[in-house]
Amino acid sequence: MQEQLIENNKKHFISHFQNEPDAVYLAPGRINIIGEHIDYNDGFVLPAAIDKYVCFSIRKSNNNKIEIVAIDMNDKYSLNIDDELMPINKIWMNYLLGVLNEFKKRNIILPSFQLAFSSTIPMGAGLSSSAALECGFAFTLNDTFHLGLSKKDIALIGQQAEHHFAGVKCGIMDQFASVFGEKDKVIKLDCNTLDYEYYDANLGDYGLLLFDTCVKHTHLTSGYNDRRNEVEEGIRIIKQHFPEVKNFRDCTASMIEQLKHKLGETIYKRCHFVVAEISRVAIAANALNDKAYELLGKTMTATHKGLSEEYEVSCAESDFIVTIALDQTFVAGARMMGGGFGGCCLILLKNDAKESLIQLMTEKYKSTFDIDVKYYDVKIGDGIRRI
Repeated sequence: MQEQLIENNKKHFISHFQNEPDAVYLAPGRINIIGEHIDYNDGFVLPAAIDKYVCFSIRKSNNNKIEIVAIDMNDKYSLNIDDELMPINKIWMNYLLGVLNEFKKRNIILPSFQLAFSSTIPMGAGLSSSAALECGFAFTLNDTFHLGLSKKDIALIGQQAEHHFAGVKCGIMDQFASVFGEKDKVIKLDCNTLDYEYYDANLGDYGLLLFDTCVKHTHLTSGYNDRRNEVEEGIRIIKQHFPEVKNFRDCTASMIEQLKHKLGETIYKRCHFVVAEISRVAIAANALNDKAYELLGKTMTATHKGLSEEYEVSCAESDFIVTIALDQTFVAGARMMGGGFGGCCLILLKNDAKESLIQLMTEKYKSTFDIDVKYYDVKIGDGIRRI
């Protein structure tokens, strides 16, 4: 599939621009083993890059224009290199304009170029297609024009592009995983300091399977920003009563309980989830280290319960997939993944049982929701790279 993506991308580039590209790049999507909605709450997360990509073909030009083709959307956009940059009514282009704007803020002057991109990352499935697009674009420009930016710079540029041009106050996890991913490794990322370490993701007899609810979300309309505002209000109240607390990492379950009435029912639930999820990441990382995959699965399942009942970002379709999966003896754990309100569910199960679960889930999901569930048997792969 990777080779086909690259070949098709190059063919479209040549057809549109009547020239061969100078170079081709791949930027992966990501899964997150555990640590959902924690990246913007100063916690730890356990993401990994996967073998689904946004592919970029690029060629330097000399016509003072930036010309971009979105192959999958059969769309294109061009601008002069000295044009003022601001969001437009093409959502996909705003991610790229945001990156260009971050370069401009760093006083990086780009020459003209032609670029085409296409993807095998399903959009709206919680696999971070937007982070792959932003960071892959930034990496492509950085490498092509020898701009000297570090990997960390690339991840932060992607995050800021999403903040300012897509209007989503995302954390750093998605961008970091796409840039820093390594084959057969998960990243334990400190979202406060951006310190990180790799853990082996050899799951032995177990493997990971994704089921796509086919309920498409966008963070702008899904309540993502609302949740972020709620936890920001929560930590403000907590700091008033516990001055030693700098962020949620310093909070304990006892503190949250003591402030239950002051926080109010909704903010209490949000904060309780965040504190519990930060502790679950540590448990999951140790479980990976100890090859305790049953414990890893139970921790993932506890995360889903919290996301559904406390953070309230699940949906009926995600809860259904998790329930059906957990009814099977060969499933160690299951949870919704990503921003929520649709997208994918991540299942940890015995490798030899994948086909059985796919068949069962396909039948039950269709009979309940009259939707053909999609599934992805993903592998953990490398981060952004030049081909």
